Amino acid sequence: MAEGALAVNAPVQAPPLTSLAAGAGCGCKLPAGELLGLLERTRAGRHDARLLVGSATSDDAAVYRLSDELALVQTVDFFTPPVDDPFDFGRIAAANALSDVYAMGGTPLCALNIVAFPLRSLGAEVLARVLEGGAAVVGEAGAQIVGGHSIEDAEPKYGLAVTGTVDPRRLVTNAGGRAGDVLVLTKPLGVGAVIAARGRGHAGEQLLAAAVATMTQLNASASAQALAAGAHAMTDVTGFGLLGHLHHVCRESGLAAELRAAAVPHLGGVEPLLEDGSGVSGGARRNEAWAQGFARFDAGVPGWRRRLLCDPSTSGGLLVALAPERAGQLEGAVVGRLREGAAGTIDVV
Repeated sequence: MAEGALAVNAPVQAPPLTSLAAGAGCGCKLPAGELLGLLERTRAGRHDARLLVGSATSDDAAVYRLSDELALVQTVDFFTPPVDDPFDFGRIAAANALSDVYAMGGTPLCALNIVAFPLRSLGAEVLARVLEGGAAVVGEAGAQIVGGHSIEDAEPKYGLAVTGTVDPRRLVTNAGGRAGDVLVLTKPLGVGAVIAARGRGHAGEQLLAAAVATMTQLNASASAQALAAGAHAMTDVTGFGLLGHLHHVCRESGLAAELRAAAVPHLGGVEPLLEDGSGVSGGARRNEAWAQGFARFDAGVPGWRRRLLCDPSTSGGLLVALAPERAGQLEGAVVGRLREGAAGTIDVV
């Protein structure tokens, strides 16, 4: 072996994963207010009637019709590590990527690994555990890892490109909401606050374990329940926070929303992290600044709850719009309703 070369199987004293990342999980997304404007410049082009969902509606995945009964669902998602345990990093990233397919009412079939990794500083065993974690969750979803692509990068990143299928007649998008629909959220908020506070030494093992448990939970059951309950619109709550993703549902459905802040579920223990600022990330601040353009807060809403609604979730739950009488068929909390009003606007009460 040449002098200075590194055997990939050689033991490496690896630093903590999160110490190598400037951001964490879905909190490392580009700011929505800037990104959405840039994407407008790429949307012109030939119209294809088979493209049922593309980038124009800021939905969770693309949907391409193959026949009257079958359509492809395609998505890609990757991010920097939100936790130091490599196996959990893989599990979280995989659950997060698969969630986009579930949010469209689809079934994941196969996935490609996306890897950017500092092999020299972290070692092959750490990467192996990340990939094992991802494969475990993909297997839990009944899908398969079928390949992937890797590059050398000083900042570790992992995720998946996922392909699934959906019956076009059962497709659920973010654009189908109806006035009078209630909004059901299937997972608690606050994982972004835990991740941020953990990096600053303000979140303990128990709170971290609760966050990992919700981030690694697949949205398969929630999606199936939503379909059975006749969901009109659906999205998953990730890096743009609950307010940002609800804004997209409202905008594309041509409606406004009323969100009841006190009804929004959250992980126990995040209130003090949002009160003292130790759980407020840069991504949360960017989300809050963006939300000022479409959300109005009642004066009685506490500051920590305002910050919770902008907290960037990683592998969050589904936000489902459906008829009020069907809401009990879905495990989750009723957090608000859709109503007539200026498209995309949200009143937080």
